[in-house]
Amino acid sequence: MTAAHDFGAWMKSIQASVEGALASFLPDAAVVPTRLHEAMRYAVLDGGKRVRPLLVFAAGELFDAPAATLARGAAAVEMIHAYSLVHDDMPCMDDDALRRGKPTVHVQYDEATALLVGDALQSQAFIVLANADAEPARVLQMVRLLGEASGSAGMCGGQAIDLDSVGLKLSLEALEQMHRLKTGALLRASVLLGAWSGKPLDAAEQQALDTYARAIGLAFQVVDDVLDATADSATLGKTAGKDAADNKPTYVSILGLEASRALAEQLRHDAHAALAPFGDKARRLRELADLIVQRQA
Repeated sequence: MTAAHDFGAWMKSIQASVEGALASFLPDAAVVPTRLHEAMRYAVLDGGKRVRPLLVFAAGELFDAPAATLARGAAAVEMIHAYSLVHDDMPCMDDDALRRGKPTVHVQYDEATALLVGDALQSQAFIVLANADAEPARVLQMVRLLGEASGSAGMCGGQAIDLDSVGLKLSLEALEQMHRLKTGALLRASVLLGAWSGKPLDAAEQQALDTYARAIGLAFQVVDDVLDATADSATLGKTAGKDAADNKPTYVSILGLEASRALAEQLRHDAHAALAPFGDKARRLRELADLIVQRQA
């Protein structure tokens, strides 16, 4: 089996495992309130590349983390990600009708339900993570990691800056700050949740994984901006060209297309370099850096 096929098989196995974990950790659609629970499952299941859960499992391999603990970390971070997409797509934010190739939650259901879906998924993520089978101090650290990555100092803060920046000409430094919060914080949390599922990190391990996570977090957004400018809606599974239509600052609008692609490639190399202390055991993290930069959707 070639390395590419080996990675593909590993990825499919983790994605299937995470899908099963999510299905079991989400409230059953038959339980009252049934419409809310049905909408929560609609928002989370059967869609997405599961990049964040893949990062959880790949980082967990570095420290031989138990699969059951990784499953909880992966499900929790994916629930936070899904809630953010539900809220981002609402008319008061990005007002989008398509996500993961199907109608967004507020279109499929209604705006009030979409708002509650996001709220409930956020709570459910912390319920799932708090019940991880690990030392209480380590579970507390993992809960803190996810909370910080999700709040005003992380994902929500980045979204606030994004909304405030529509129509403005940001500097490259300001754009980077926005995306380190909006996109990068949750990707960093995914890596660190996987690692902490195995053991507490020492300073050198934390620094190496932080450097890796910062590189892939920024690369993810750079590639998103390139794809928004070059791919079509069918390929992306969401509305293409929306950043330009909404007059949002992007890497493409500031650097241009080719320079943005070059930046993504440099960040990929930076991510690989950061993993040197872990040797071959970090192979999956390296392959995920490649996937993030070389993806077509």
